Amino acid sequence: MPKGPKGQKRPADAIGAAIKVAKIATGEAEEDQPPAQRKGGLRGGRARADKLSPEQRKKIAQKAAEARWKSDAS
Repeated sequence: MPKGPKGQKRPADAIGAAIKVAKIATGEAEEDQPPAQRKGGLRGGRARADKLSPEQRKKIAQKAAEARWKSDAS
């Protein structure tokens, strides 16, 4: 399905798109808004990092590095 400039879902055919725009313009239908989940995830990760001690962050980073460099063949 095509998306508008802000990620809104739009009908694929020209007639359906024209009807959707007309309904939005007259107030019959509300314009679809994209979910705002991205900003919350960015804030949550930073808040989590701020709450962890340097030792906890180091342990998490080491575990991630081990998983990243682990050989798939073994």
